[in-house]
Amino acid sequence: MTSPPTEAAATRLSFGPLRERLATLRPGLVLSVAVLVVAALACVAPGLLASASPTDADPVAALLPPGGEHWFGTDQLGRDVYARVVHGARHSLLLGVGATALGVLTGLLIGLPAALLGRFADQVAMRSMDVMLALPELLLALLVIAVVGPSSVNAALAIAVSSVPGYARLVRGQAQVVRRAEYIRSAIGLGLRRRTVVLRHVVPNTLGPLVVPATLGVGTAVIAGSALSFLGLGPKAPTPEWGAMLAQGRDALQSAWWIAVFPGAAITLSVVAVTVVGRQLHIGLEGRPGR
Repeated sequence: MTSPPTEAAATRLSFGPLRERLATLRPGLVLSVAVLVVAALACVAPGLLASASPTDADPVAALLPPGGEHWFGTDQLGRDVYARVVHGARHSLLLGVGATALGVLTGLLIGLPAALLGRFADQVAMRSMDVMLALPELLLALLVIAVVGPSSVNAALAIAVSSVPGYARLVRGQAQVVRRAEYIRSAIGLGLRRRTVVLRHVVPNTLGPLVVPATLGVGTAVIAGSALSFLGLGPKAPTPEWGAMLAQGRDALQSAWWIAVFPGAAITLSVVAVTVVGRQLHIGLEGRPGR
């Protein structure tokens, strides 16, 4: 008869899998998750990270370089750049997340009928998406802004519209694969109504593979939103937004580089972090070990 494991052995057995998981974590992934956690905190409670006001001007303190009192320096109006970068995360990142969510939802509403309602619906929907795909995404977003006018909400709407064709085609393709699956035929053979089959089986199995493209799409939407704000088509001044801050600091790069560099770094870090996490999700869903 084998003797029961000692307390030390039991501890090794219980913590062994955890140690193996921690050993496989890549520093880049850990850093990316940390960046996203800080960014999420900045969106939800920016006051915890920056106590200074992002909009209060102080002409006496204008164009101060980074230092102890102002970590990222001050801009032309004496506003604290660090506070503006932290508070700007809410506008820049939520714009990207909101635009991606709206784009995925609209793509779902177009792609599912195209895959399930027959050849005519498929042709109408996909030819319409082909027309939209013929235009570059940023140009299509600019066209939408030109019609509805510049604002944060309209910028998110414009980015969502420009991303719809890609998501619609992904949804259509995945829904067609799911529709032909054996378990769908079995569900229909058991007498389930078509609506029940679609809602219970087709939609969930179509949404699953969209997680990775949608995650990567958030980074693309953040860049697009910053580009629109850089062009003056996003939130109005003095609202802090990373793209608008880049535009404000582009003419002062030689004398006050910090005004543009820090919001630019925030955009870069956020997009890279989202891309790394999205790639890891892709690897995990495919069942491959991370590299």
